[in-house]
Amino acid sequence: MSVARFVAVGAGRMGRSIATAFAYAGHRVAVVDLRSRTPDQWQALQQEASDEVRGSLNSLAELGAFDPALVASMVERVSWVNEAGADAALAQAEMVFEGVPETMAAKQSAMARIGAACRADAIITSTTSSILVTDLVPWVLGPERFLNIHWLNPAYLIPVVELSTHPRLDPAVLARAKALMSAIGKLPVVCGPTPGYIVPRLQALVMNEAARMVQEGAATAEEIDLATRYGMGLRFAALGVIEFIDVGGNDILFHASREMAASIDPHRYATPAIVAAKMAQGQLGLKTGAGFYDYDGRDIAAYRRDIPSRTLGMLPHAGHW
Repeated sequence: MSVARFVAVGAGRMGRSIATAFAYAGHRVAVVDLRSRTPDQWQALQQEASDEVRGSLNSLAELGAFDPALVASMVERVSWVNEAGADAALAQAEMVFEGVPETMAAKQSAMARIGAACRADAIITSTTSSILVTDLVPWVLGPERFLNIHWLNPAYLIPVVELSTHPRLDPAVLARAKALMSAIGKLPVVCGPTPGYIVPRLQALVMNEAARMVQEGAATAEEIDLATRYGMGLRFAALGVIEFIDVGGNDILFHASREMAASIDPHRYATPAIVAAKMAQGQLGLKTGAGFYDYDGRDIAAYRRDIPSRTLGMLPHAGHW
């Protein structure tokens, strides 16, 4: 059996999802469990985890992603390694994904084991959703090769992975990490050592506001979900959030924020300084030729035609065309 270039440390939900993603993409991947277990406990965990990977792949096949006959060979690409074999598997890895429980003590212990066992040129990553990359750096042997990579659930299905960097990260390591993620069909996006990365930080605001609307009786859960799926969802699937500001106009956001700050909550809807500054500078977006993006030299007519075509392409899938 060929060597697994990729290792997921932790046999929980994240490790299993990462294994599914790599197996689906045609790569061998090892899932390493660092806990000491009895043979019976290990056998039960291995069976449960393998069944979950198989089940995820079967679901994708049933939805038409690939021929169901390929599932067996995909499952065979995943190897399950207990604590006794952890160091040997880590020593062979080109890239490691730490996915142990979300406690600093668990992370510190795992990073010490990973750093000691991995070869010097291996990329080490954490999949943590709640701990800043800068808080983990002191516990990593060779921090220049370490970064956070946040997978969005379900990890084997959502293309975006968020790469959180820190000042000591080697730019060449970041480039390698992006290339390796792209090679398995992922879309890597980069952010600094910021709480909540990009997607969780944005979606937490939306989810909390939706819950408040139900609480206030502004709308039912069903009506809010219809509005977000077929209104906001389609719009933001066609346009990125910042792109949406520029296309609609920074002035629209500026005035809407002021109105909702006055009528709903002055803190939740406070205008960011950057929005106010662009308003003062006349950088309103597409209509003035500059906003968050610079449109100088761009074919504006072609761009304006492209915008509705993106949404139009998704409407049949939404069942509304």
